[in-house]
Amino acid sequence: MADLEKFRAETRRWLSDNAPPSIKGTTLGLGEGNWGGRKATYPNPDMKAWLNVMAARGWTAPEWPAQYGGGGLSKAEAKVLRDEMAALKLPAPLVGFGLTMIGPTLLEYGTEDQKQEHLSKIIRGDIRWCQGYSEPGSGSDLASLQTRAVLQGDYYVINGQKIWTSYANYSDWMFMLVRTDPQAPKHEGITFILMDMASPGVETRPIKLISGSSPFCETFLTDVQVPAKNVVFKVNHGWTVAKALLNHERTMIASAFGSGTGRRQTIGDYARKYVDFEGERIADTTLRTRMTQYEMDALAFKLTSDRARDAAKAGLPPGSESSMFKIYGTELNQRRQELLGSIAGPQALGWEGSGFEEQELSQTRDWLRSRGNTIEGGTSEVQLNIIAKRVLGLPD
Repeated sequence: MADLEKFRAETRRWLSDNAPPSIKGTTLGLGEGNWGGRKATYPNPDMKAWLNVMAARGWTAPEWPAQYGGGGLSKAEAKVLRDEMAALKLPAPLVGFGLTMIGPTLLEYGTEDQKQEHLSKIIRGDIRWCQGYSEPGSGSDLASLQTRAVLQGDYYVINGQKIWTSYANYSDWMFMLVRTDPQAPKHEGITFILMDMASPGVETRPIKLISGSSPFCETFLTDVQVPAKNVVFKVNHGWTVAKALLNHERTMIASAFGSGTGRRQTIGDYARKYVDFEGERIADTTLRTRMTQYEMDALAFKLTSDRARDAAKAGLPPGSESSMFKIYGTELNQRRQELLGSIAGPQALGWEGSGFEEQELSQTRDWLRSRGNTIEGGTSEVQLNIIAKRVLGLPD
């Protein structure tokens, strides 16, 4: 314990000395933050400086092995780091699918060469990753994907189309599923492969959502050559890797959407701005009850997620329980958005023009965006099937 307290004091001092003053107190909304990559821009140059100094210490991925550029911290030390960053109101130096999805997957299934090539770049924020799973005819039934990869010498030639590829237009590399044996049962003829988005034959087209934003893209692949060495795990055994990565994805989605932590304003902030109070209490008893229930549920979800995260850091990768987190976290966020709309009343209905603050217009779009939470990463119906079969052991 004494060593841990010493580490805490040293960490607090180091963070205080090295965090640029301009980033302190920065709060980030969903999808915001420093994603890194070759196309990254930095309106505040200090965010780039913050990334560089944290990456040099390995603290963008504090628990990854030091041999790949990670921090090599224990679970307890990493928790201290998170606590001290929160106390100083410091934003994460780096976010993205490299840290939350493909990095952990490579640590589990990648070759040593793949780890050496990719993990340090993820940690430094040099490369931004996207995911190529869903296809126009293969959404919930992912294993029916048809994008083909044909081996020609030392390369696979890939043809097909991916859809809902988040931030593909900003990304440098894609991890994706391709069909390498069309004659095999659909779960057995799939391969997991890594592709440089700068390869000839790759085209991305943003998809505009009802919220007005375009976080998703269609990605077209025409005779794209990808080195065979980029196959992760084994040819035709990509479904094993895919399931592991989906568990990381669903845990990430649940964590991102399931808590109000780090949002621009809390439920209480909204209430103080828009509704009537009787002394210290909200006058509307129904709204007060809804707010209290949400806050209790959000805290319970956060504590349960923290427990699962601690188990993962102890060497237990996320399993089927990630489906439970995904359902609850995304539905919790939809409840949050509905509640914020109820609090703001007519001010939550703006789209453009005078009479609305910028944050109110943003909240309208956040509410619309939340409708997709229970679809992306596998619909709630798919997650319920997984829970029924793999957690409860129910028959088909």
